[in-house]
Amino acid sequence: MQPIDRDAVQSKLKQYLNRDVYLHLETTNGAYAAHRFGQQMAVCAYIRNGKVQFHRAQIEGDKPYRVGLKMEDGWIFAQGLTDFEVDEHGRLLLAGHDDEGRLAVALQLSETPFPMSVIDEEEA
Repeated sequence: MQPIDRDAVQSKLKQYLNRDVYLHLETTNGAYAAHRFGQQMAVCAYIRNGKVQFHRAQIEGDKPYRVGLKMEDGWIFAQGLTDFEVDEHGRLLLAGHDDEGRLAVALQLSETPFPMSVIDEEEA
């Protein structure tokens, strides 16, 4: 992954407008963070291969960034994004890493379902 290039990400987001796409979205403070910040528990949200369609997509901010995807009846929103890549399958992979390189948030879009395991990834 490389640091986010807003123009490159915005251009890729526009390619997904008004089409059925697969979404991977997760956010976590991770089990590693619970003791560090005096929290009683680690928290996480996760969805993989949610099929969505959005008619507006925007990246905003200045490291970290936020991305909003406007659907007919609501929004998908991810904040704290720092890095991106377009992989060999054309999928847009966005991630937010903390100062120590640990994942805090991920937003990924694909025209085909994401693999559910390493074996699936090798076959894709």
